[in-house]
Amino acid sequence: MKTIFKSLAAAGVASLMLASAAIAGEHDVKEPRDYGFSFKGVFGTYDRGALKRGFQVYNEVCSTCHSLKLLSYRNLGEKGGPEFSKKEVKAIAAEAEVTDGPNDEGEMFQRPGIPSDAFVSPYPNEQAARAANGGALPPDLSLIAKAREHGANYIAALISGFEDAPNGEERDGKYYNPYYSAKWISMPPPLSDEGVEYADGTKATVDQQAKDVATFLAWAAEPKMEERKRIGLMSVIFLAVFSVLLYLTKVAIWSDVKH
Repeated sequence: MKTIFKSLAAAGVASLMLASAAIAGEHDVKEPRDYGFSFKGVFGTYDRGALKRGFQVYNEVCSTCHSLKLLSYRNLGEKGGPEFSKKEVKAIAAEAEVTDGPNDEGEMFQRPGIPSDAFVSPYPNEQAARAANGGALPPDLSLIAKAREHGANYIAALISGFEDAPNGEERDGKYYNPYYSAKWISMPPPLSDEGVEYADGTKATVDQQAKDVATFLAWAAEPKMEERKRIGLMSVIFLAVFSVLLYLTKVAIWSDVKH
């Protein structure tokens, strides 16, 4: 019996030590700085230029590994988003190859994308994605800005914050990033200065690309944010006016009543 109690006690101590180490590791994660995104706050809105540049970064860099399953190409032309023209949206969609079918012969076939198509994933299935990335599964980015603490600030910091590991440590197929919870991430540094050539002539520094694509992914997660804020503000104004009217009505009705 004593042996059993000793074993349980030892197991308990070991569990506490592991938990403490895990918590300490989490607290050691570098916190991202505030990038001053324009969409923050009650009156914040998306920067249209940043959204278009951010889409360009996603399309030319991130889309080689990461999907955007919850977005369709037509969303790029909707109000509150990048607001590409109909012609531009059609051209963007047509660059993608979509698997469709079956045809009259029962076979699947490839065709150019159309605005109503969902963003095409870089891999046909999870197994193919893992095989191409050393066993790691690149996450879908549709809701990544809502799924991570610090949101867009975290995204911008993560993709621009790769560093040399302390003490020159190296791990096969892993890259050191102090903003990542485990510190070592399978994704190599995706951005480089002038890695893309912005259509609007903006200088494509790593920091600029990171901020732009983080803005785009924030919009992808909340494409109706501006509309939601507008409705919320109108509701608050309506309720304020309605409350004043109710008060004045109450005063008028009860003014002749003696208490």
